[in-house]
Amino acid sequence: MAEVAVGQPLNGVRNVAGPEVFPLDELGRITLAAKDDPRTVVTDGAAGMFGAVPGDVLIAPRDAVLATTTYRDWLAR
Repeated sequence: MAEVAVGQPLNGVRNVAGPEVFPLDELGRITLAAKDDPRTVVTDGAAGMFGAVPGDVLIAPRDAVLATTTYRDWLAR
């Protein structure tokens, strides 16, 4: 991300993603656990299109630059 931020203007889009893929509810669980937060994440299957996005809509395209740091490692820092 830093290389993109300080690099030459792309005049386009650079997709940057982490090396792991998580559903949003699982990302919330991982985040709360890392912060020793006792709250739980409840997934509402009836929440509609803003509560859950089916398929791989939020997954970076094949040409994305993949970070080497995992989300859990990043949180631990």
